[in-house]
Formats: sequence, structure tokens, C-alpha cells
Amino acid sequence: MEEKNRKQIKKSGRKPKIDPAVNRYSINLNAEDNAKFLALFDQSEMKIIAHFITACIFQKTVKTVKIDMDAIEYHEKLTRFFSQFRSIGTNYNQIVKILYRNFSEKKAGTYLFKLEKETIELVQVTKEVIRLTQEFEEKYLKKE
Repeated sequence: MEEKNRKQIKKSGRKPKIDPAVNRYSINLNAEDNAKFLALFDQSEMKIIAHFITACIFQKTVKTVKIDMDAIEYHEKLTRFFSQFRSIGTNYNQIVKILYRNFSEKKAGTYLFKLEKETIELVQVTKEVIRLTQEFEEKYLKKE
């Protein structure tokens, strides 16, 4: 009978926290301060406002990550350009071999002269790309 009278302890549900956060504080912000606060919160990319506020109060480092989509797009296009540049180099070698195999020295030399002109133009374009990339890095990819 004593066993029935005792309350049975149920082991379901959430485990209680060892040190629960029970203290609450409230602040009021005007519209301008609230906009600044929300901008800082968005830059931190934290998911929970309470964690952000705690990190700010106790001067913990708040990690902010800015993703510049223009820089990413520029990098992707630059990568594609240089992969095309490598394939041009491979094709260049193959063309030279084919010219000397299938044509006379004089005719192959004529075609190689035309190819050389185009190659010089490609070198100028590549130098311009390198200059623009350096300019882009100086203006937009400054480390803050």
C-alpha cells in the first residue's frame, strides 16, 4: 500500500538546467537607436538577439561577416577567364604542331605571323585585366 501512495517520479520532459537564466532586464530605445541596434545585430549574423546583447555587454567578440556579392561575381568571372586562357594556350600548342605538319615552312610561317599578332592582342587584354583586378582590390576589397 505504501508504494501506491508514493508519487511516482516521471522521467519524461526536458532536463532542468543547472544554472537557469532567470534575471531579466528591460531597456527602451528611440527609433534612431533601435535602427542602429538592428543594423549591428544584422551585421553580427547572430540568430538570437539575447545572445547578441549579452556579447555586447560583456565585451565578447562579435563576429561580423560581410559578403560582397559583386566581389564574388568578379572572382567567378576572373576564374572563368583564366581557365579559358589556359585552354587557349593548349590550343596554341596544338595549332603550331598542325601547321608545321600539314603546310610548308613558308605557309606555316605566314599563319604563325597572324597568330602572333592575335597573341600580342591577347597579352594586352590580359595586362588590362590584371590592372583592373588590382584597381578593384584596392578600391573594394580593403581590409577593415
